[in-house]
Amino acid sequence: MKYFVEENSIVREIWGKADTVLFIFAASSAEFALNKAVDWLYFTGKLPADPLGRLFSTVTYGQRIIFATTDAAYAAIDQVTTIHKHVEAARGANIPDWAYRDVLFMLIDYSIRSYELLERNLTLAEKEEVFMVFYKVGFRMGIEGLPTNYNAWKTMRQKHLDQDLKLSDFTRDLFKRYRHHLGAIRYILLRLVQALMAPERVKTLLVLGKIKLLKPLLYMYKLSAGIKLQRFLRNALLPAKYKLQIQNMERFSEPLQ
Repeated sequence: MKYFVEENSIVREIWGKADTVLFIFAASSAEFALNKAVDWLYFTGKLPADPLGRLFSTVTYGQRIIFATTDAAYAAIDQVTTIHKHVEAARGANIPDWAYRDVLFMLIDYSIRSYELLERNLTLAEKEEVFMVFYKVGFRMGIEGLPTNYNAWKTMRQKHLDQDLKLSDFTRDLFKRYRHHLGAIRYILLRLVQALMAPERVKTLLVLGKIKLLKPLLYMYKLSAGIKLQRFLRNALLPAKYKLQIQNMERFSEPLQ
């Protein structure tokens, strides 16, 4: 049986842990809110109605593809493409290729950042492997203008961060909704994780700043794994309604058929 991502891949290790996936989720929630194409997600109404659920679905769908057989992964990617085509038809316009690239670039970047923050530094070969997995996703979707190697991606990623992000009314509205759905304490925790994970451009636009307590808090979170508290703390980061999604993130042991 052939898998979309090889069984010993670092990408499976990154996306097979709920902690790293949750940090990817938290960082993505910041950049999603700043993206100039976020109005597309408002068009369907799904993002403003349930911003956490919408972001969860994006991240967990990526997780499912990573642990799928090649055929099942292609079918899932094709389904995503079809859904987007229906949205384009309903709006009478095309989602720009740069917006598709932005989402892929986010997943590449935050996959690397989350693992390095929580586990260890990745080798260049491992970073290239992360890039190549998401490149295959983008290629299957027919996205134009994709970089073909990791170094080219780094250059284009920075260019996209400089050009495709802005603080807008959508940004402010989304963060109000994050706070509403999370509650005050969890919202503060979300902002702390975003400050740890986000690129400088995102930090500047959102005024995330540098908080001296961040590193000690991160150290305590890592330490909690050794005394069996990490799962409890992780589940406490999100409302109870998302507990099942968090549990399902733990590992996809069975491929999609």
